[in-house]
Amino acid sequence: MSSSDIFIGETIGTAVLILLGGGVCAAVTLKASKARNAGWLAIAFGWGFAVMTAVYISAPLSGAHLNPAVTLALAIKDGGWDNVPIYWAGQLLGAMIGATLVWVAYYGQFQAHLTDTEIVGEPAAKAVEAEEKGAGPVLGIFSTGPEVRNVVQNLATEIIGTVVLILAILTQGLNDKGNGLGTLGALITAFVVVSIGLSLGGPTGYAINPARDLGPRIVHALLPLPNKGGSDWSYAWIPVVGPLIGGAIAAGLYNVAFA
Repeated sequence: MSSSDIFIGETIGTAVLILLGGGVCAAVTLKASKARNAGWLAIAFGWGFAVMTAVYISAPLSGAHLNPAVTLALAIKDGGWDNVPIYWAGQLLGAMIGATLVWVAYYGQFQAHLTDTEIVGEPAAKAVEAEEKGAGPVLGIFSTGPEVRNVVQNLATEIIGTVVLILAILTQGLNDKGNGLGTLGALITAFVVVSIGLSLGGPTGYAINPARDLGPRIVHALLPLPNKGGSDWSYAWIPVVGPLIGGAIAAGLYNVAFA
């Protein structure tokens, strides 16, 4: 694969991933959305199908890493580091594009939601509480956040979830060249993401992907959203560092136990 193929594939694939994944969060959260209050099950399956769609689209070009933790794990597994910066750049750019497209698709719903005096189904006091914590009422559409703020637990949750994801990819999901997800691997990974969301997503919202969290968080900070609140930068390092640690641990386990 050429550097341009990798960059284009990862940009397009990660954009689709965030468009569909962030889109289901917007659909469930925002006022005037037909899917409002559909719940956690819808979010978990929405993200799983987002992964599957993005992988099938981008795999022919880049191998469909779509996640800096996956790229890191494959580099550790095989010792190939040359293309890591290209993968990471495409993933971050794609995540920002996808988050922007969510805003475009739900523009009217964002306006209706954020210009009202209440968050969906909750009193305005909740919005004030969210503001005091540095997180606006729509930040959860763009990025993740903990239900209980405990640095050790939050970091551990992201590490554990990412280890499960990466081990599943390395043991069952790679294509014949071993440089990304294959056709069957895309389906396996989609259901693994659903499983992680249902089983381990409750504490932190299961970023398990640094680009998935950081790119949209940057977009949240930049977009002209009324009354959006802060972007919670004090927490932002956890969904970046945690998945990278988890990816490194998973690659090490794979090399010891499976290679």
